[in-house]
Amino acid sequence: MNVERTDFISVPVTDMERATAFYRDTLGLPVVDPRGFPEFQLGENISLYLIDPTALGGTFSAGHSSPIALRVPDVAEARAELEARGVEFAGETYDTGVCHMAPFDDPDGNRLMLHRRYAPRD
Repeated sequence: MNVERTDFISVPVTDMERATAFYRDTLGLPVVDPRGFPEFQLGENISLYLIDPTALGGTFSAGHSSPIALRVPDVAEARAELEARGVEFAGETYDTGVCHMAPFDDPDGNRLMLHRRYAPRD
């Protein structure tokens, strides 16, 4: 199999209007397609797709617990901007020795993370 790229990441939500406002207004992500299950651009080559599992005959059991890492130019600056918009972070910003990470959740408990690698890859 030859995977060319990932086109989108699906994120389960319980309230489409609330989730759309969070990703569009709070995070400031560009809207790719607002119809039905809204889609937001994440950088150059991937988008985030909001999905209400109940609209497809499923159930919402929980948000994603493994973070979606959102690469930003400066984690501290992006964190301050989001905190000013009411986003609560899960603890302090981590410095792993190669990157900075600042995890937070969307309104449905989907884990997101501001991320910036500062050390070169070997």
